[in-house]
Amino acid sequence: MKIGVIQASSQIEKNTILYECTKDYGEVINFGCFEDEENYSYVEIALEICLLISSQAVDFIVTGCSSGQGMMIACNSLPNLICGYLPTPQDAYLFGRINDGNVASLPLGLNYGWAGEINLKATLQQLFEEPFGIGYPLKDAKRKQEDTKKIKALNQLCKKDIIEFLNEIDSSFINKVLSKKNVRTRKRSKNKTMDFKQEVILFFYEKRVIKRTKLIFFPRQKSNVGVQWKRIERECK
Repeated sequence: MKIGVIQASSQIEKNTILYECTKDYGEVINFGCFEDEENYSYVEIALEICLLISSQAVDFIVTGCSSGQGMMIACNSLPNLICGYLPTPQDAYLFGRINDGNVASLPLGLNYGWAGEINLKATLQQLFEEPFGIGYPLKDAKRKQEDTKKIKALNQLCKKDIIEFLNEIDSSFINKVLSKKNVRTRKRSKNKTMDFKQEVILFFYEKRVIKRTKLIFFPRQKSNVGVQWKRIERECK
């Protein structure tokens, strides 16, 4: 599983511990937010999470804000996201086994307190230590899995398609998210009249129609980014 870690700027000081508590559970990419970049609200980070998941850059996101509630609500408002609010290890275990979502929102300020990293570590351990979607309790697993399928179907029906959504969103909003300096977009088009919003819409259109385009997002610390960019450019011609 490829896991992304990203939290709102209000909890920048928790980024390191959030990454450290997650890194043992898969291929983990730390997207920030970091000290050396401008501030991003939980709403802006939720939009970036939507793009990361929808583009299949990552399979799962561990995130949070001061309360965890705002991030959860923002994520659940966006296409292709099912986000759980996980203040305790029990919540995390049940979310992973029953709800089988793709985003976990953690309270990184509210009730965090002294030795809060112990609860954070235990929460993420319970989230990832068993396979997702197996159901709980096991005697009711089949029923729980069927209910989860229904929820996912309703989630898709009630939300706009990602391309329609991106066409209608304000350009200044999404352009700030796409300009976040620890995230790279794929090679820009030679059409200089296209802005970031138009570029990302084009990506999703190509991904759906051609089904050959690769990921649009890469962490800045990867050493082989240039090689991957060239591969993308060839496959998209």
